[in-house]
Amino acid sequence: MKTRITELFGVDYPIIQGGMMWVSRAELVAAVSNAGGLGILSALTFPSPEELAAEIKRTRELTDKTFGVNITLLPTLRPKDIDGYFDVVIKGGIKVVETAGRSPEPYMERLKVAGVKVIHKCTAVRFARKAERIGCDAVSIDGFECAGFPGEEDITSLILIPLTADALEIPVVASGGFGDGRGLVAALALGAEGVNMGTRFMATQESPIHARVKEWLVQASERDTVLLLRSLRNTERILRNPAAEKILEMEKQGATLEELAPFITGKEGEKLLETGDLDKGLLGVGQVVGLIHDIPTVKQLIDGIVHEAEEVASHLGAEGVFKPVRKPSAPSA
Repeated sequence: MKTRITELFGVDYPIIQGGMMWVSRAELVAAVSNAGGLGILSALTFPSPEELAAEIKRTRELTDKTFGVNITLLPTLRPKDIDGYFDVVIKGGIKVVETAGRSPEPYMERLKVAGVKVIHKCTAVRFARKAERIGCDAVSIDGFECAGFPGEEDITSLILIPLTADALEIPVVASGGFGDGRGLVAALALGAEGVNMGTRFMATQESPIHARVKEWLVQASERDTVLLLRSLRNTERILRNPAAEKILEMEKQGATLEELAPFITGKEGEKLLETGDLDKGLLGVGQVVGLIHDIPTVKQLIDGIVHEAEEVASHLGAEGVFKPVRKPSAPSA
């Protein structure tokens, strides 16, 4: 199964594990890479660059395959040493970085000099074009179905993926709504050359979250996510629980960021994942949660997706969907 994404990152399958706060730690990341995908650590999960360096070392003890690091550039309630995280990535010899939030342009020269390949997550075609202009090697385009921050334009993956693929020369990764082999075939047919999955990897045996949270994901339907912080134009898709309902009600009453801040801190979400107390804290989850029915190992999940994708493509007489639809270009140094 070759696409420009597999060739760019040296992986067997065009399946990328999203950089999820509190979740994308060494065990999960290594399992994804060992199974033939691309695992990605979440830098901001670790309070300091030094702790990220330790997690990179731990991941290398678990896999000799390629893995990357996500560095999210969105504003946070507690300032982060972003320069320090980039320094750790470069000095640590990491060759794949996923950026999200604001443009990574201020860091591109340093990354390119170090031979790092950059995937930038975008929520609109115009942002994807900018990512290409500044030298990103690939774009991960987030449809409205995605977990976390889908942007403010509410364009679904079915429309956003082909629009982005048509607009760019660099490869596109489809993100938002993907969790099985049917989705992989659909993404490739729409012009993407890989998929990014976050929510689906949360419900695996190697995912470092409480068992009650994993069962919650299995039991949830596609109707169980809600959109928070629309009033602040910082929309976030969350799995419905009493904490999310409280924030929705506060927004209806015109609450300010200062009033909402104590309830949207990431520390409460971390506690939810650690303790399994489903009534407290927020959990970013995509609508793909409706397609989750089991908790396999990462290898079982990836092998199953690939097998199902091959069966679907064969049934459609579309085995060629696994080949690049554009002439491959040389990877950036």
